[in-house]
Amino acid sequence: MSEFLTIALTKGRLAYRTLELLEKVGITCQEMKDKQSRKLIFVNEELGVRFFLAKANDVPTYVEYGAADMGICGKDTILEEGRKLYEVLDLGFGRCRMCVCGPESARELLRHHELIRVATKYPAIAKDYFYNKKHQTVEIIKLNGSIELAPLVGLAEVIVDIVETGSTLRENGLEVLEEICPLSARVIINQVSMKRENQRITKLIRDLKEIYKEDMA
Repeated sequence: MSEFLTIALTKGRLAYRTLELLEKVGITCQEMKDKQSRKLIFVNEELGVRFFLAKANDVPTYVEYGAADMGICGKDTILEEGRKLYEVLDLGFGRCRMCVCGPESARELLRHHELIRVATKYPAIAKDYFYNKKHQTVEIIKLNGSIELAPLVGLAEVIVDIVETGSTLRENGLEVLEEICPLSARVIINQVSMKRENQRITKLIRDLKEIYKEDMA
C-alpha cells in the first residue's frame, strides 16, 4: 500500500459538498475547512489520505496521469475532457442538465437538421451530440463567457450549455429546445490505482454508496 491515497477535488461548492460526504464515512481533513488557507495540498496523516484542489477541467487530467488516485468532478467535465479513467459512482449532488437552448424560432432548424451555428463552452460534448447522435452537421463556435449572448447578437442560432433552473435563459428570451444528458458529481478513479489500491478504493466507494442510499431514503 502506498503512503497516501490522493484525492483531487473540484474547487468551490463541489469540494465542500464532497468533504461533507467524506466526513460521513470517517474521512476528515480539518485544515481544508480553513477558507483563508493558501495551501494547495492537505494531508490527514492518520488516515493516509491526501487532498488537493484543482480547477474542474484539470481534475480528470490529474486522475488519468496518476497524480491523483481518485477525483470528484461533474459529469460535464468528464464528457468534455474524454480522459482514460474509470467513472465509478454518481454522488447525486450538483444535479443539472446539458441542453441545446435558443429562441423558439430555432426549434424548426433543429427538427429539420439544418446547417446551423452552435455556440458553447463544451465543443466536444456538442460535437458528439450533433454529429454522432443527431447526425446533424453544424458549425461549433467555442466561447468562454456568457453563452446566452450568442443567439441574441446573431453569432449562433443555438447554444449548448448547462441548465440548472433555466432562469437566465428565460430572462434572455431563450428556452431549452433539446436535452443532451443529465449531469451531477461523479467519482473517477485512475486505472492503475484501481488495481494497486483496489482494497482501499473499493471500500471507500462502498461506504460512499451506503451514505448516498441513506441520504436518498
